[in-house]
Amino acid sequence: MDDRPRKSPRQQRSRETVDTLLEAAAQVFSREGVSATTNRIAERAGMSIGTLYQYFPNKTAMLRALAERHLIEAGQQLGEVFARLRADEPPFDESMHAILAVVADLHRDRPALHALLHRVALRLPEELAMMQAFEDYLVGEIEYHLRRFGRGGSDPLLTARTVVHAVDAQVHRVLTRHSVRAEDLTALAKALIPAEPTPDGELGR
Repeated sequence: MDDRPRKSPRQQRSRETVDTLLEAAAQVFSREGVSATTNRIAERAGMSIGTLYQYFPNKTAMLRALAERHLIEAGQQLGEVFARLRADEPPFDESMHAILAVVADLHRDRPALHALLHRVALRLPEELAMMQAFEDYLVGEIEYHLRRFGRGGSDPLLTARTVVHAVDAQVHRVLTRHSVRAEDLTALAKALIPAEPTPDGELGR
């Protein structure tokens, strides 16, 4: 069975229909998890099941569409922060908190939905490639700031990758029923980053 959306909306009315369906899907998946049905989603959207099937063959296709939208939104918001941090070069703690504040905001609402998306969506080869490219982008930006401040130990790239995947696990596997806070994510990230040398030769953070 093909789990891809049936067609991409081109007209404004079609785009609005898809937006309504996906918002309804997000609400139903958030409450009911994998037991959600297309009938329940169509009912929540105030549309017929036939209208839903014009755009999505099944609920898996809807999950994939939600995951892709989330990834695009995350890339846009984080991209803005990354550009500002490279231009302004604020202190290390401020840089890390600014990045992780965006991550927290992206996952604060509907944590159960994000956990579901993480587990069952984006499994096709092209989707996995898109996810890998996004993770590499995040790792590269974290590595940049680690090197900028002489942090990250002997292998800043490995440290950056560890931080990215630890934060990912925290928001998608640990905090699946709890609000995601930037302070908690920042504390987790800092705990994984080797201490930096202080002027007197001792280690500090």
